[in-house]
Amino acid sequence: MNTTRKTTNQREEEILRELEKQGGSCRVSFLADALGVSNETIRRNLRTLEENKIVRKVHGGVHLIEDFSEAPFQSRISTHADAKQRLAAAVANSISDGDSVFLDIGSTTAYVAMALKKRSNLLVVTNSAFVANTLATLNNNQVFLAGGKLRRHDGGAFGAEALDLVRRLNVQFAVFSVGAVNGETGFMLHDLEEANLARVAAQNAQVRIVVADKEKFNKRAPVSVGNDTQFDVFFTDAQPPRSIVTMLQEKDIDLVVVD
Repeated sequence: MNTTRKTTNQREEEILRELEKQGGSCRVSFLADALGVSNETIRRNLRTLEENKIVRKVHGGVHLIEDFSEAPFQSRISTHADAKQRLAAAVANSISDGDSVFLDIGSTTAYVAMALKKRSNLLVVTNSAFVANTLATLNNNQVFLAGGKLRRHDGGAFGAEALDLVRRLNVQFAVFSVGAVNGETGFMLHDLEEANLARVAAQNAQVRIVVADKEKFNKRAPVSVGNDTQFDVFFTDAQPPRSIVTMLQEKDIDLVVVD
């Protein structure tokens, strides 16, 4: 919860928490049902939130005005660093000298790249400038960086050129970060282009690994990676809630908890 937001009562805080859980937008009637109050009570509180430029009302619904995209890469990479380092070390232990691997633009994946600096003769496919910089000049590695314009906030390449490269190179391992995971939707990201590229990378890998710390549990992000995308292993740093464990079992995804 953003403590700098100007809320005036507990109900407004509850509305904002529910909006964040739903990915930033939902209908007024949904909020009323979730909080056990009338539609008019919700509308009355939304008027104050809109006056303070926290939400924007639309026909039948409401949106958070706050940017629901991920924080800048440099901010994310310093968040929960210890957990991400432990997870990265565990993932890197699954990868051997001479293996081929796709690494995405996530901050946890960036730690995996750093953990892989001890490996040699890797073939690395990535759309992350950080990953490419980390591994390109080491230990006889071959690094293929997806083409296209690099995004300013995370140094990620997307678009047709990136998809074409990832589609043409088959790898043994593909490692993905995610923005959220819950039992209902599965794995989620903050960006549609990231989800599209993740699907293509997963299709061209033999072992598909998702890595995320416990702070992502039961959170939501705007874009589902998709039920048609098969993953094989989920690395995390705590036992997930029962709903997530059930989801993993239903999708035949192995769970690795790194203490």
